[in-house]
Amino acid sequence: MANNFNLSNAAAKALADAFDDAVNIGSTASTIAIYDGSQATDPDTAIGAQVLLATLTGSDPMFGAASDSNPGGLLTASAITSDSSADATGTASWFRIRATGSGADDVADGTCGTSGSDLNFNTVSITSGSTVAITAFTVTMSEG
Repeated sequence: MANNFNLSNAAAKALADAFDDAVNIGSTASTIAIYDGSQATDPDTAIGAQVLLATLTGSDPMFGAASDSNPGGLLTASAITSDSSADATGTASWFRIRATGSGADDVADGTCGTSGSDLNFNTVSITSGSTVAITAFTVTMSEG
């Protein structure tokens, strides 16, 4: 295992752009699915007993070209359409980005919280039928 593996800024930006390409495959807008329960091992792991709380639809494309976040490559999401009627009541604990919205092309997972998480909400308590919104979302590929 590498102990001091570093990337250049150019490589980090290239990785961010490759991630953007993976999210924006096909002609269907990508989605962000919000779940309760334990986060899956990785995006290749099928969803188990976790409950889908809400699904938000990204713009097509979800991200544009990476910018230099110094250090790293920064992707900033375009507008994300709110889920105007959440599917279930629960505590948002993790999310999955789906390139085609169907689960066939899952790209990334992350944690949900109110601060210090991969995706922060003003509250993680979601009520069935309520509106769930994401006002800003960024992804950074680290350099160094």
